[in-house]
Amino acid sequence: MTEPDSSVARGAVLQIREHIVLIDSRQRRYLVELKEDGEFHSHAGMVPHNEIIGSLEGSEFRTVSNARFVALRPTLSDHVLKMPRGAQVIYPKDLGPILILADIFPGLRVFESGVGSGALSTALLRAGAVVTGYEIREDFAAKAQSNVEMFLGAGALDRYEIKIRDAYEPHEDAEFDRAVLDLSEPWQVVPHLENSLRRGGILVVYNPSIIQVQNLRQRLAKGPWSMIETIEVLHRTWHVEGHAVRPDHRMVAHTGFITHARLVAL
Repeated sequence: MTEPDSSVARGAVLQIREHIVLIDSRQRRYLVELKEDGEFHSHAGMVPHNEIIGSLEGSEFRTVSNARFVALRPTLSDHVLKMPRGAQVIYPKDLGPILILADIFPGLRVFESGVGSGALSTALLRAGAVVTGYEIREDFAAKAQSNVEMFLGAGALDRYEIKIRDAYEPHEDAEFDRAVLDLSEPWQVVPHLENSLRRGGILVVYNPSIIQVQNLRQRLAKGPWSMIETIEVLHRTWHVEGHAVRPDHRMVAHTGFITHARLVAL
């Protein structure tokens, strides 16, 4: 059987060597690569891969103990949360706003640094961007490329180049439309981006600490940057059951700050 091309191009039938999520009755998700004669094991029992291969997406399967699992293709959110990690990932609640604030659309040339496990790279490539990443660790670069290929297929690697380079050093590459950073000291990259990012280009920076944001904002204020803003995204679900409606007691609160700015004339 042929290798599936991408998470989008495949039909409704689940195929061998495809990654899926199995979802149990408590909505817990398990990322599984389908293999001939493979088996999925959990505390609730076993599901043979051969039963899943060739079935329709959304089909239900039961273990010997009658535990129920539903097989679906993973969303980008599922992939980011369940994929193998070499470094901490940017969570889905922040990936969406980053794509919007950076105004990502097909064909844009995007500079990315702090590639990590490839969550942000996957989101950028899924939106159609052409991504050049700077990463100082070869193991992180390899993990990112593997995770991109896992979700988007090998074809996406044609738009994805990772260079083992330090983004704090001067850049050889230029004429980028966008720059997205996930680094501990992004203010060190800003002077280089003032030369490699085109006028009107957008910079988006993700940082977990407000001290990092302060240092970044101070450097941006000294340069040719406009429309500078820092936001934080909080994710709270709601309990809705009949007439009982209330916010859930738990939420995904602070993960990081997102700062964005536009490069104007020097």
